[in-house]
Amino acid sequence: MSVHKTVVITGASQGIGAGLVKTFLDKGWSVVATSRRISEATSFDRAGRLELIDGDIGDPKTAERVSQVAVEQFGSIDALVNNAGVFFTKPFLEYTIEDFRRLSATNLEGFVHFTKHAVRQMLRQRSGGSVVTITSSLTDHPIAGVKASLPMITKGGLNAITKSLALEFASDNIRVNAVSPGVVDTPLHATGSRDYLRSLSPMGTITAVQEIVDGVIYLTEASNITGEVLHVDNGAHLGKW
Repeated sequence: MSVHKTVVITGASQGIGAGLVKTFLDKGWSVVATSRRISEATSFDRAGRLELIDGDIGDPKTAERVSQVAVEQFGSIDALVNNAGVFFTKPFLEYTIEDFRRLSATNLEGFVHFTKHAVRQMLRQRSGGSVVTITSSLTDHPIAGVKASLPMITKGGLNAITKSLALEFASDNIRVNAVSPGVVDTPLHATGSRDYLRSLSPMGTITAVQEIVDGVIYLTEASNITGEVLHVDNGAHLGKW
């Protein structure tokens, strides 16, 4: 049965994003999904209440266009999932300022553009809403050998703004949360050693995409949870193992 609600999902062409699109559709949501070339994706059922929009989320025009389509086609924005992200590792001294700008454009500026549009629309609707952002357990617990200092500036910033916005919009019933994964079985890790990837959490496992998706769905629907950073990381945020 349709819940007649609409969710906007960024970085939606593969991995966690594609899993989010499928699960929200299965639950009766209308979905507006975006990535740079999502219109070329062949894995989506176009028969459902689904709009696919190409665009770079670092460009403010993309968020404007996506939000406009959501309202024109489906009448509302009830949830936003900031899933799009850039991640690559280097020793700190080898990162360039161009690397930092690339990380910031997607991970931070994209978050700001899409969240502003979504929250403005939720305020107009006066029916509350949900924002969930994908961050990283490495913000809490760096792992020796995983040199991700610059990406973690951005992901740690997302954890921080999640809490600030949760408080700022609590009285409007707009909830703001984050899901913080460890190693997830996505195309990002397709070429990595499975044994090495399993060593990056105390449980010694790799998280399935659906586990992250389920965490996002839970926070989207949990009407009493805001300002939460939910770790779905096989214990990686706990410390040394």
